[in-house]
Amino acid sequence: GRTQFKVVIKALSPKEVPRIYTPHPLDRNDGTFLMRYRMYGSVRKGLKIEILYGDQHVAQSPYILKGPVYHEYCDCPEEDPEIWQNVMSCPSQEPQITKDFISFPTIDLQRMLKEIPRKFSQTRGAIVHYTILNNRIHRRSLGKYTDFKMFSDEMFLSLARKVRLPDVEFYLNVGDWPVEYRKANDTPGPMPVISWCGSVDSRDIVLPTYDVTHSTLETLRGVTNDLLSIQGNTGPFWENKTERALFRGRDSREERLHLVKLSKENPELLDAGITGYFFFREKEKELGKVQLMGFFDFFKYKYQVNVDGTVAAYRFPYLLLGDSLVLKQDSQYYEHFYTGLKPWKHYVPVKRNLEDLLEKIKWAKENDEEAEKIAKEGQLLARELLQPHRLYCYYYKVLQKYAKRQASKPEIRDGMELVPQPDDRDSVCSCHRKKPLREDL
Repeated sequence: GRTQFKVVIKALSPKEVPRIYTPHPLDRNDGTFLMRYRMYGSVRKGLKIEILYGDQHVAQSPYILKGPVYHEYCDCPEEDPEIWQNVMSCPSQEPQITKDFISFPTIDLQRMLKEIPRKFSQTRGAIVHYTILNNRIHRRSLGKYTDFKMFSDEMFLSLARKVRLPDVEFYLNVGDWPVEYRKANDTPGPMPVISWCGSVDSRDIVLPTYDVTHSTLETLRGVTNDLLSIQGNTGPFWENKTERALFRGRDSREERLHLVKLSKENPELLDAGITGYFFFREKEKELGKVQLMGFFDFFKYKYQVNVDGTVAAYRFPYLLLGDSLVLKQDSQYYEHFYTGLKPWKHYVPVKRNLEDLLEKIKWAKENDEEAEKIAKEGQLLARELLQPHRLYCYYYKVLQKYAKRQASKPEIRDGMELVPQPDDRDSVCSCHRKKPLREDL
C-alpha cells in the first residue's frame, strides 16, 4: 500500500546522540523488507530500533540492541574470536574452505618465501605478501600489477577492527586468474596462494571476490550497486517482466561476441549487446556497441545470461539476488559460494559453447512456473550465502584455518610496510571493551 514502514534507530541512552543514517526500507516484493543503516558514532548502552507502520509499532517493536555498538571505522576488536563468531552466527563449516585446504595439511613458510616471489611475481606481477601480527596488517607488493590490493587492505583492516585476527603470513594473488596449478602429489607440491577466483584445475585458496567485498564495505557510502540495494530493486513482478533473456557486458570473452550474433538472429528470445570493446576491437563495426544500462534495469527481463569474463563473471551474485532466472554458462571458474549451488535448482546450466542457450530460453518460456521457482530458489540461497556477516565470517575462517597449519611463526619481512587503520575524524570512537593487559599481548 501507500503507507510506508518507517524505521527509527536511536541510542538507548538519552545522553548519547550519535549520527545514524537510515534510508527508507527496501521492499523485496515478497512481504519482506531490508533495513540498512550506517552509524557515524558509537553508543555505549546500545540502540533502540522502532518499526512503525503509520504511527503504530509493529512486528514486536521496539527492539533493543545491547551495547556497546561501534561504527564501521571504530578500531575496537573483540579479543575472543569465539564470542565474535557466535555473535556473527558464523557457520561451523564452509565446504569450499575445507576443500581448499585439503592440499595443505601443513604450510611451510620458509619454502614459500624462497619460491613464491620468484615463481609468481615476475611472470604475473600481481602478488601481495601480507603478515598480520598483533592485529596489525603489514604488506609488500611483488610486481607492478598490484593496485587491487586496496580492496584486500580495506577488508583486512575492517576485520581487524572487529575481531582479533590470528598471527598469519600469506601471499594473496590480486590478479584475475588463479595461479597455482600443481597437484598435491606433484614434486614439488603446490603452495597455498590465496586468490579471489578458483578453477577446477588450480589449487588456489579462494576468498570472496574484491567486488562483493568492496560493495559490502561501501554500502550506503560510495557505491550504488551492493548486495543489499539489489534486493530492493528487482524490477517488476515476474508476470510483468519482459519474456526475453538479457546480456550486457564488455567483450572479455569470445562467447560474448557469439551471444550478440545469436541475439541479432533471434531478437524475440535474446537481447544481448557489448558495451565496450577492448579485446576484439575489430568486431565493433560488425556487431555494434550498445549503451550502458543501469543494473537495476536488468531485472525488467525474466531471464539473465551469465557468461564468463576473463574469469568467472563477478556479476553472478548480483544476478542471483534479483528475481529473474539466471542462465549460467558452464565454467571451470568459481567463486567462494558456488559449492552451495545446484543446477536446475538455483539456476539453469548452459553449455560452454552456448549451443543450447536458445533451447534453454524456449524451455523457460514454455515452463513458466518451473522457471519462476528456480529463480526464487536461487534468490533465497543467495540471500543466505551473501549476507555481509557471512563474508566477514568467510574471511576470518580462511585466516584461522591457514594460521593453524603454519609450520613456523609469521614475521614482518624486509620491505614490508604497515597498512594503517583509516583516520576517520568524522566519527567519534571510544572503546568500552576490556583491553587485555600489556603482558597478555
